[in-house]
Amino acid sequence: MLLNSAENLPNTNNSLTSAAMALVITCEHGGNRIPPPYHHWFHHCQKLLESHRGFDPGALVMARALAGDFAVPLVASTVSRLLVDLNRSIGHQHLHMEEIRTLPNKIRQEIISEHYQPYRKEAEQQIAQAIARHGRVTHISCHSFTNNLDGQVRHADIGLLYDPARKGERALCANWKSALKACAPNLDVRRNFPYDGRNDGLTTSLRKLYPPDAYLGIELELNQKNTLLPTDQWAALRAVVITSLHTTLRGLQP
Repeated sequence: MLLNSAENLPNTNNSLTSAAMALVITCEHGGNRIPPPYHHWFHHCQKLLESHRGFDPGALVMARALAGDFAVPLVASTVSRLLVDLNRSIGHQHLHMEEIRTLPNKIRQEIISEHYQPYRKEAEQQIAQAIARHGRVTHISCHSFTNNLDGQVRHADIGLLYDPARKGERALCANWKSALKACAPNLDVRRNFPYDGRNDGLTTSLRKLYPPDAYLGIELELNQKNTLLPTDQWAALRAVVITSLHTTLRGLQP
């Protein structure tokens, strides 16, 4: 797990609003690292680890870019989701890959204690501190999705996931979509795609802790075909996401 505090990050925008400052970035699937004690269970899984099932390519790069530009906290993990999926609740059938699910309960609890619980605790603490300081927080959870899943092409460049029952999240995503399109008209931006924003995840669990006027939880999903673009094009896409989020957060001011 890694955490960059706001104090250690450069602020490249001198007109940050109070709403923008109450921002926390997380990345649950930032890498495909397997800690040494568990290597022997993954010696045959290299291709799987390098695939979208092992991690979210590009998600950590995007998360670091957002946290760095806004000078806000970043909570991120590089442990593979195959060992333990930090975006799933305890008890979820896909919390671990199948081989890990068959291990003795003692080992699974060890994995949870060493990797899952510290990450969740840190993310929850950063959210709580932001709400205590500002009264409201916008939480952006950075992810990416495979362009082709089981032979089905997913037609979107960016997905914005949220809970439609929460007015603030619904408005933020509508405005962010408009801002993205204004910056880059050719981008295909869809809401609650390729997943439903109410599915099990970190944002869903945090919604249970905080009311809609205090917590806005958004999952940013990037199509992995774009995270593999040439360096200049990938950098340009990140700049569009950052610029459009600045525009969106300014609109959140009372």
